[in-house]
Amino acid sequence: MPETYFRVRWPDGREQSCYSPSSVVAEYFKPDTEYVLQEFVGISETALAEASERVKQKFGYYCSSASDQLQQIRQTASRFEPSDRVTILQIHN
Repeated sequence: MPETYFRVRWPDGREQSCYSPSSVVAEYFKPDTEYVLQEFVGISETALAEASERVKQKFGYYCSSASDQLQQIRQTASRFEPSDRVTILQIHN
């Protein structure tokens, strides 16, 4: 369950490194791929929830960092239109 980072380019061109406690995000996102913002947020919710669940299975508690990351994604996404595009630039451990 290696922690994994995924680099995002927001619709305004700003880039952000996002954290996941599990490599499961690589099953949901593909590098060099654009997503409609609303879809990106939904996939992030699913992927980070699964990552946090994997932490719970291994350590007995959910990952607060995954929850914090999701909150940051939601907060940033709220500044854009649901139809705007987000690009996953890379995924790495």
